[in-house]
Amino acid sequence: MNIPANLKYTKDHEWILVEGNTGTIGVTEYAQSELGDIVFIDIDPGLEEITLEEKFGAIEAVKTVSDLYAPCTGKITAINGELNNSPESVNSDPYGLGWMVKIEIANPAELDNLLDSTAYAQLIGQ
Repeated sequence: MNIPANLKYTKDHEWILVEGNTGTIGVTEYAQSELGDIVFIDIDPGLEEITLEEKFGAIEAVKTVSDLYAPCTGKITAINGELNNSPESVNSDPYGLGWMVKIEIANPAELDNLLDSTAYAQLIGQ
């Protein structure tokens, strides 16, 4: 299971890549493997902000639907529109082409409560 060391993780299986005050958010390889074949990503194209631990969208897979939860609070700067046509990118490249949203991080202190790669690996039993 790929768990990149440069990311932070939530207990709900989202990841965030922090670069300065920008965060790129997606779901982990573990999450996509548990969901199965992803067929639809539901993120409101008019979404302007996300709030720590609040739902900001959903992933629909062949066997289930799972909510997406914000790892921190921030202003949306980009939504990955490519996922409308290629939701399976989340299965094939969850840490690259399968990213969901980019944000301007509002409160960097919220990131202190996230898991590092070692803690996330322990959470999923790796």
